[in-house]
Amino acid sequence: MRKTVSVGIIASKIFLIRGKRVMLDKDLAILYNVQTSQLTRQVRRNIERFPSDFMFRLSREEFENLICHFGISSWGGTRKMAYAFTEQGVAMLSGVLRSKRAIQVNVQIMRTFVQLRRMLLTNEGLRRKIEEMERKYNKKFIIVFEAIKQLLEPPKLEEKKIIGFKV
Repeated sequence: MRKTVSVGIIASKIFLIRGKRVMLDKDLAILYNVQTSQLTRQVRRNIERFPSDFMFRLSREEFENLICHFGISSWGGTRKMAYAFTEQGVAMLSGVLRSKRAIQVNVQIMRTFVQLRRMLLTNEGLRRKIEEMERKYNKKFIIVFEAIKQLLEPPKLEEKKIIGFKV
């Protein structure tokens, strides 16, 4: 039971959907070492603990977008759209799933969310320092500063191009 899940694995399971950082029910079930149906059953039994800002169900379009962009397998897919849990929803899961594994994984997930927040704040501080340097130094470095700013920008979601014919 001492094996903990690495921050890198957890961070790779956090997606940005509807402007919120979330984890999907199937990924959480794998981390907790339970079946997805067991996890969702416990959530449904305790639905009052999961308001819409803690958990929401993906739309078909959002789910298909994840399949296309992140390579989630559609083979053997799901019959119901996945639940997405925000950081608060994941924290609430600790009260619903009571196994030792669930508690350990939950602690690690909370640490990962905190670490991601710190990284975002660090990038903002770095951006301010670069802007200060830009004002201070010669305009000859403007190309360098622009390149650094582009690297610090969060990736922009592009609209999916439709290929084929519309009927």
